[in-house]
Amino acid sequence: LGSICTRRCSFCAETTGRPGAVDPTEPHKLVEAARRLKLKHVVITSPARDDLGDQGAGAFAACVRALRGALPEVTVETLTPDFQGRDDLLNIVFVEKPDIFNHNIETVRRLTPQVRARATYDRSLGVLKAAVAAGLTTKSGFMVGLGETWDEVETALRDLAAVGVRALTVGQYLPPTPAHFPVNRFYSLEEFGRLRALAHPL
Repeated sequence: LGSICTRRCSFCAETTGRPGAVDPTEPHKLVEAARRLKLKHVVITSPARDDLGDQGAGAFAACVRALRGALPEVTVETLTPDFQGRDDLLNIVFVEKPDIFNHNIETVRRLTPQVRARATYDRSLGVLKAAVAAGLTTKSGFMVGLGETWDEVETALRDLAAVGVRALTVGQYLPPTPAHFPVNRFYSLEEFGRLRALAHPL
């Protein structure tokens, strides 16, 4: 779906602007890349494409189908935008049954308006809940070091567990440039261990 995003999130280095046309050969190119690289697991992701009628959901589905048809031994993970929370668009991806459906909340509730453009914390939770209801193994992730508190992190972990998320990534935020959202602090390895200990029982 190209390299130009229709949103301008303060943490992200993706170029914002008017994207070009969708490349209909992209699923074929993805298959060829996976074959040449001898990949065992493929993550399909994209910038937000609010300019498209289906916001890119059809392209995700086409890529999953192409991989399933050509490389059935490869596991497939979709890391999608929120598709504005529209069930009809989410279902276009869900019906293809990716091995993992991933959608990142990116940060805690309080910081979401500052960090994410045109996205909401509750909408993302709704997307993840819908994926669980569709029977998919569901994953999410967020960054730390943006100014969140431990209580807010624990709340985010509980919120994700409550909607059925069972796989999680947590990473240290690094601003792409000085003009992006500033890093508040760097977490130690011990603190990442604490995060793991908090998440595991949920």
